[in-house]
Amino acid sequence: MSHAADIPVWAAVLTAFFVLVGAGFTVIGALGLLRLKTFYERMHAPTLGSTWGAAGVLIGSIIFFSVLQSRPVLHEALIAVFVTVTTPVTLMLLARAALYRDRAERNPEVPGRAKAQSDEE
Repeated sequence: MSHAADIPVWAAVLTAFFVLVGAGFTVIGALGLLRLKTFYERMHAPTLGSTWGAAGVLIGSIIFFSVLQSRPVLHEALIAVFVTVTTPVTLMLLARAALYRDRAERNPEVPGRAKAQSDEE
């Protein structure tokens, strides 16, 4: 039932390459999430990892299904647009909410807090 045997070797190699690169970026982002200590340090790595990881997997999917169906299959491009747009927006909203909370609690470890305190004095 699998049509994977119908795909040419060059397309299988390209698909595998992009899927592996995408998975690698995702793993690097996950490791960055685990290694970094504070919330503000942790925000960047998973966002880039998920965006670049999804892009690699989606490019592999576009190649695979375009070759398999002998026509351009671009509906994965919509998925890429949604991931690329929503991930950074979600990151910004989370960062702003955490920054607001930390400033309201007068947390001394807030980024940029030392400058704000010196300006007040």
